[in-house]
Amino acid sequence: MPAYHRDGAPRSAAHSLPQSFTRAVSRVVSFPEGLPRRTPRARRVASALTGWDRGVLHAVANRHWPGADPVLPRLSRAADHGLLWFGTAAGMAVFGRGARSRRAAVRGVASLALASATINTVAKRSVRRSRPLLDAVPLVRQLKRQPFTTSFPSGHSASAAAFATGVAMESKGWGAVVAPVAAAVALSRVYTGVHYPSDVLVGAALGVGAAFAVRGLVPTRDQLPPPGRPHTRAPRLPAGKDLVVVANRSSGSGTGPLGALAAGDDATALVRDALPLARIVECAPEEIESALEEAAGSGCRALGVLGGDGTVNRAASTAARHGLPLAVFPGGTLNHFAYDLGLETVHDTCEALTSGDAVRVDLGRFTPGPDGAREGHFVNTFSLGVYPEMVRIRERWSPRIGGWPAGVLAALRTLRGEHPLEAEIAGRRRPLWLLFAGNGSYQRVGPTPGRRYDLADGLLDVRAVHGGRFPGVRLLAAALAGPLSRSPFHAAGRLRKLRISGLAPGSLLAYDGEIAEAPTDLTVDKLTEALVVYRPSPASPLL
Repeated sequence: MPAYHRDGAPRSAAHSLPQSFTRAVSRVVSFPEGLPRRTPRARRVASALTGWDRGVLHAVANRHWPGADPVLPRLSRAADHGLLWFGTAAGMAVFGRGARSRRAAVRGVASLALASATINTVAKRSVRRSRPLLDAVPLVRQLKRQPFTTSFPSGHSASAAAFATGVAMESKGWGAVVAPVAAAVALSRVYTGVHYPSDVLVGAALGVGAAFAVRGLVPTRDQLPPPGRPHTRAPRLPAGKDLVVVANRSSGSGTGPLGALAAGDDATALVRDALPLARIVECAPEEIESALEEAAGSGCRALGVLGGDGTVNRAASTAARHGLPLAVFPGGTLNHFAYDLGLETVHDTCEALTSGDAVRVDLGRFTPGPDGAREGHFVNTFSLGVYPEMVRIRERWSPRIGGWPAGVLAALRTLRGEHPLEAEIAGRRRPLWLLFAGNGSYQRVGPTPGRRYDLADGLLDVRAVHGGRFPGVRLLAAALAGPLSRSPFHAAGRLRKLRISGLAPGSLLAYDGEIAEAPTDLTVDKLTEALVVYRPSPASPLL
């Protein structure tokens, strides 16, 4: 029966070989000259392991597997270069239910990438084990194109195990779907005769280790501290009784990078089905302010909001002013405030409404406020400099070319070399590319900052990027450096109050993605624990 070398050349049992099939199977690695000879005990252990390898390989080759011949070789080929897993990740991101599915897909791909890099750059070059001979493997099982790399460990098994483990860390449901496919890919490598069983086992172990290494760098949601404190009680509103929800018709689809919905989901319909006794008011963006005021004055016991961070900002101001608890339903393209509270889905908010669990959070404030108001508020961030200009350009172009292309265009135009902002801070006038103030301290989740563990710490996370050449480089350095840092490019710290003066007329400010003209002088501070927000108790799992 013809067979193939790992370089693709045909071979057979009669082909002249330096060793018999049995000896080739038993050889795990050739030791260079000069290394110490193995001890008798080491030789006995090696002999036992290679004997096991040989026995399992023959058992798999000689056994008839109903239905496996047309499936396993194709599945093995589909996993070449990780294509099977990249396709699976794309399907999870597009058709999965909300942000958890997208996080599982991203974590699975990241784990696969680390495992593949480790196997191909270190492991395979350290142990140069030859591939098994194919004499004992039926022709129908053999791959049409044999791999040319060394045998130990199995890269396919490592990638499969890494992807499945990474997915399961974020979503047990998706993990249960992916795990059998990953196990079948690992089995197919022995079934088709391209790997010894020990290659597969070690590769799978390395893949699992890669997934845990990624989790060490970027914790899963379950590892993070329970967001939001201090805990408080709010009215229990089962089925939404005495709740008014204001929904922004023009909010994002909810399927963006931080979206809470799957493709095709209607957030308003989900809220209406989950809370049949709630009154839901749908309105256009220009009607949000009046709708919120009318809802707050209608005698309701809680105010609900469905939309992105800009809509949530207005609802938070209204709820704090009227002393009402706020129920946030994540339904925008970006839902930073909701996610920092641990609210990932409509179900999470409904669960909190039923149980009456809530937390107190701070409300950022800048005085004077936008458009002549006495004060303005922010639940996430306040900024001056290039970011407001980027948002302005992005909003102008996104209806024509789409959100992401508009964002890239805005970044390129803004960072092309415009003059930095001039402002006086702490009695010193200086040029700035960006001044950022976060409502609460942003912590690192992996290599970059991006999440708040405590929304009632009474602090502003302030970061300034100094003026000078190469604004893009300066902004990137500030993003990677994180909080409490100082360099010639940027400075960061945590303050309770920030005074800014000497702004040029026409300067722009941004708050939670909204844009307004900045006054000449302003003060940024916080209203501590000014807002009560529904949030499931940490004792209740966030499903």
